Amino acid sequence: MKRFTAALLLIAFVVALSCARTTPVQSSVSVTFHPTATQASTKQTDARIQTVAFESKLVGRTLPYNVLLPVDYEQPSARTKRYPVLYLLHGLSGHYTNWLEKTRLAEYARSYDLIIVMPEGNNSWYTDSATVARDKYESYLLDEVFPDVERRYRTNATRDGRAIAGLSMGGYGALKFGVKHPELFSFAGSMSGALGAASTTATELKGLDSIWRSLAEVFGPENSPTRAANDVNKLFRELPAASSTALPFVYLDCGTEDPLLSGSRNLAAVLVEKKIAHEYRELPGTHTWSYWDAQVQEVLRVASRKMR
Repeated sequence: MKRFTAALLLIAFVVALSCARTTPVQSSVSVTFHPTATQASTKQTDARIQTVAFESKLVGRTLPYNVLLPVDYEQPSARTKRYPVLYLLHGLSGHYTNWLEKTRLAEYARSYDLIIVMPEGNNSWYTDSATVARDKYESYLLDEVFPDVERRYRTNATRDGRAIAGLSMGGYGALKFGVKHPELFSFAGSMSGALGAASTTATELKGLDSIWRSLAEVFGPENSPTRAANDVNKLFRELPAASSTALPFVYLDCGTEDPLLSGSRNLAAVLVEKKIAHEYRELPGTHTWSYWDAQVQEVLRVASRKMR
């Protein structure tokens, strides 16, 4: 766990730098997408990207989500066509705007017949908080966002038509959704996942008060029921053998210079031991947007093959 503690310190610094220039929009009904410098060469129409200013009754606030539509979605020939959906989760200190601002996702997605939804998760770890009654971020996604997307858009609202993935905190969240709710997803993917979050202790994070406050607010004190119920490693490790075939296909990757590498390696070993269908990759890179810009292309490729 010492490695995980050091990793969180480094990641807090990296995240602070990567998010310093981003101001999240919190309450817009619909926005016109303006390409950032990263996306300046992308040739697409603004109509493919929509922002829904979703009012969460569970959380009690506006939690927008971005939607990236397939290139043919508005064409007359596609009026009765339904599309699979990939939910793409952001990382700690990030927001729903990150994937479109910091990667060429809109360009990469042109080759795929799927809807991509990027919800707002704040620093929730995509978990119903043990200490803040209204911060029910797992329930908000399951009971509010997913149904809202399926009402607004022509989705294939079945397990085969639903996938979830994310980076860092979002990678943790995606695998947690996959193992806790396997009936909902055909694919669950983690890029540079912060997979040890729910089991980290105050002693291990001594001197990293801001990170500990984030984790403690969500997961509660050590050995709390919320920690046990949301510990990704524990959930996979203790999964009955008969249940492993019901899981979505699991994808995880991590850069060989990423301080969170050991967490991905450890979970990959559990997946091998439990004979759970998965793909695990290590490749050069660290905990940065240049790495995720490259790997989101692989997530699109693998996820699209697992959905229909």
